[in-house]
This record gives sequence, C-alpha cells and structure tokens, in this order.
Amino acid sequence: MALQISATNPEHPALLLELPWQTPLEEWPEEYLVPLPRGISRHVVRYARAGDEVIAVKELAERPALREYQLLRDLDRLAIPAVDALAVVTGRTGASGVPLEPVLITRHLGGSMPYRSMFETTLRPATMHRLMDALAVLLVRLHLAGFAWGDCSLSNTLFRRDAGAYAAYLVDAETGELHQRLSDGQRDYDLDLARVNISGELLDLEASGALHPSVDPIDFGTEICARYRSLWDELTRTSVYPAGKYHYIERRIRRLNDLGFDVAEMQIEHASNGDTVTFVPKVVDAGHHQRQLLRLTGLDAEENQARRLLNDLESWMATQDDYAPGDPLGARPEVLAHRWVREVFRPTVRAVPVELRGAMDPAEIYHELLEHRWYLSERAQHDIGLETAVADYIANILPKARETLQPTAD
Repeated sequence: MALQISATNPEHPALLLELPWQTPLEEWPEEYLVPLPRGISRHVVRYARAGDEVIAVKELAERPALREYQLLRDLDRLAIPAVDALAVVTGRTGASGVPLEPVLITRHLGGSMPYRSMFETTLRPATMHRLMDALAVLLVRLHLAGFAWGDCSLSNTLFRRDAGAYAAYLVDAETGELHQRLSDGQRDYDLDLARVNISGELLDLEASGALHPSVDPIDFGTEICARYRSLWDELTRTSVYPAGKYHYIERRIRRLNDLGFDVAEMQIEHASNGDTVTFVPKVVDAGHHQRQLLRLTGLDAEENQARRLLNDLESWMATQDDYAPGDPLGARPEVLAHRWVREVFRPTVRAVPVELRGAMDPAEIYHELLEHRWYLSERAQHDIGLETAVADYIANILPKARETLQPTAD
C-alpha cells in the first residue's frame, strides 16, 4: 500500500513528506525531533519539525486515527479549546516491507505544558486550584457542545498561562463522542471518570514526592466535580424573577459575561397570572471577551488575557480627546482600539527582548507588565506609568525568571 497523507491544508503534505515515515516513530533520528516536554500517553508520541511548524506525531491504528482526526476538526469548528488536527498518514511500511502503524499529526500548542512538567517544581495549592478551574471550564464547554470526552484527565490536557490563571486544552479525543445534546447520565459519567483519573494522577505524584504536602489527592479529585457543577448550574439554571424586574435578567447575563460566556439564545416566559418571568439561557457560547477583543483590535488571546487587555483599552480610550461615547462626531471604538494596538500594545511588547520572553505570548507579556506597573504604583503611591514599569520589569524581573520561562518552539 502506498503512503497516503490526508491533510487539512494543501501545503502540509509536501512538508510532511520530508519526515522518515519508513522508520518506527520511537526510532526516529534526533535530527527530526524537537525536545519538548511530553505527557503520559498510551501511544508513542514525538514532537518533530515540519517546515516552520512544530508538530506532535502519534502512532495508533488507522480507524481510531481517522476518527480522532475528524473529532478534533469538529471541535475546531465548534471553537472548543483543543489541539489542531493537521493530517493522518497511512500506508507506512518499514525498510524491510513490514507495515507500520498510521500516525495522527497535530500542531504543537505553543507555550503549553503537560501537567507533569508543571509539577517538576512542586506547585502551590493555589496554582493547583487554578488548574482545576481551567479543567472544569474545559469540561463544561465540551458538554455544552455535546461532546462526551470519555477520558477526562490531567494527562489528556495541556495548560497555557492566561493572565494569572490557566487555559486548558484537550489533547486526546480518541475516546470522545459528539452528540446533539448530552444526557445528565453522560455528563455524570464523564465527571466521575475525571474524578477518578485526577485523584489517581495526583496519588502518583504524591508517591514520587512531587505533590505539595498540604494537597489531598482524593479531595482534589472531588473538587473538580464541585467546580464543574457550580459552573454548569450558573450557565444552565432556570431563573424566576418578579414581573417588571427585567434588570434582573440583564444582571444574570452580565454575570455570565463575567464568567467568559455569551448568551446566544434565551427563552423568556411570563407566568399565566403575570406575576413572574421565567428566564432560561438556551445557548451559551464561551469566549465573550475573546470575541470582543478580536472584533475591536484583531488580537487573538485567551479569555482572561482578553478581559485584562479590554480593561486597559477602556482606561486608555477614556484619556483620548476624541473619545466621546454616544457622540456621532467622536472616534469610533474600533478606530481607537486599533490606535491603542499601534501606539501602546505593540511598542510595549516589542520593548521586551525576545530572548527573555520564554514561552509567553504577546498578550501574556502585556498582562505581566500591567501587573508589574500596578505593583510598582502601589509601592510608590502613584501611577509610575507603563514605560517605567517595562524598564524595571526587564531589568529586575525577567532575568530572575528565565529558568522558569525557557523558550518553547511554536
């Protein structure tokens, strides 16, 4: 059987042909590989370079490879945080003519880390709570989209910094199923698997001495369930308000926006006696601040990063002479936003030397600089300005952090 490459982008097959498909993946020469931290997998996985991209290559049987490839493409269509599926390679044979397993190829998620790499230095409990928050949000988003993961765990997740928090991305969709809508039983099954898997992974870390002594693996496994249920309830519960109190509905929608979700569709019913109004958010889309930032500025960021950048943008716009909300003669928000990108955001990020940035993307760098400005301003009891904060950050913070901010290929 001839080598076949099924790819999402017509440019990828030509780049991928340069890789040694006639060699079993675990025997690939170092010249093709990229030394990035890998999580635990039931399959052989390697990072390699294809042109200017870093890719993850996973060996598995043809049917599950094609199925996972399609599921990852479906998740991308649904705007779910997951790795990008690039191609499936089938028809591989070794030098002696022996058939080799097909491979699934995904794009490496720049700036991301598997959980075991994050535990190389014992994480503080507060950081672990943020990881659980990120994983709970990911699981809720999957379930809202009708996706049953079937194997939710820390091992099947990658984490990226997100303005003091973390964003979680699905890595392994091999056991997943996409439905029109999930039943409560399907969601509970996924949640119970998550609880068992996470407790087991943390028990393993505890046995190796990589877990903070104050962390109870069983309690943390249970915590993911509590965090999930709290978020799910906030996003889907039915609210009954007194008739005429429509600002209660607006307040509920604003609370969902603060959590990073948009209400794309809603159902409002008046009681037969006219005394109450029932409100149900029918469709809830994640990425409220991401979409808003992208629309205004063209910047693509994680949700918490986007929220922080929007706050800074709004503060900056209020200082501009042509900022006049509601005045048809004033500059439109989109015009001011692009001016902010050109005059504030980009120059600030470019002031940070590339060799000191590590795995941080531009939005995360800008967030760090805003945090540093706040810290220095509090200490000085007045606003010290962004330019001073950048200089101090480069001189006194980044050099000390280089060991934890090693450059990551993306």
